[in-house]
Amino acid sequence: MIQNKFIAALLLAFIITVLPQAAMADTSSGDVTVTLGEDLTEAQKNNVLEEMNAGDSAEIITVTNEEEHNYLGEYMSASDIGERAISSSKITAGQEGDGIHVETNNITKITEAIYANTLITAGVGDAEVYITAPFDVSGTAALTGIIKAYEIQNDIDIPEEQKKVANEEMVKTSELGERIGMEEAAELMTRVKEEISETSVESEEDLRELVQRIANEMGIELTEEELNGIVSLFDRMKDLNINWDQVQNQITQIRDNLDEFLNREDTQSFIDSFLDFLNSLIEAVKGWFGEETESA
Repeated sequence: MIQNKFIAALLLAFIITVLPQAAMADTSSGDVTVTLGEDLTEAQKNNVLEEMNAGDSAEIITVTNEEEHNYLGEYMSASDIGERAISSSKITAGQEGDGIHVETNNITKITEAIYANTLITAGVGDAEVYITAPFDVSGTAALTGIIKAYEIQNDIDIPEEQKKVANEEMVKTSELGERIGMEEAAELMTRVKEEISETSVESEEDLRELVQRIANEMGIELTEEELNGIVSLFDRMKDLNINWDQVQNQITQIRDNLDEFLNREDTQSFIDSFLDFLNSLIEAVKGWFGEETESA
């Protein structure tokens, strides 16, 4: 049950991060976009397309290893990204209110929850996503490709800085979790956001002291590199154009689309409390960011 609660907390904690304001094109429910890793062989491409049951009408785009390194190279080791773009994805547009559903195959580094977080962070909503590879891979090509496909599918341009910050938060939280525990890493990031919404943070040094204090209270000993990374991340968030009303809409959609185990009686009260906390936190954070929000 602890693992179940962690996945819920991690998934929902990421929702309150960076959400670009993008005008959606007239995408129709059922529209399919496929991203293929550039370094697949022709035979592998055909097998992947058959596995996805993509259909003749699917729009196919290619993701390169260079694009992977461009978006993830600052935050993820080169060895994890690799030298070839292999993982691929199929994105099927849903109807308004459907939320996001993710399924993976042969992906070893990035969980389904992290993929879902990427989509939400990038402003993606209402989509079925299938991510696969012909053999075990980290899945970074698909991570990059999903956002690229969504931009093409909806005829929008997500600002580069917002895409990078979205990737950065997920990578930093995931990597920190590998050392201190995933649940603890998610709680640390959430508590930092809570404190920022209630405390006047006027400088980078104020932010550094805040993060360090919370880590100390939780009994977490951050390395200097980890502390610098978290401070830098939150400092960059302050400069982004975040539509918190749209974030709240995504929380509402996610409520009914969590995995089956999150709807069990033993976890439901935890989820409800966490969602209520996020909604109240977002209202407070709106004032911190000083943003004029509009409906998406």
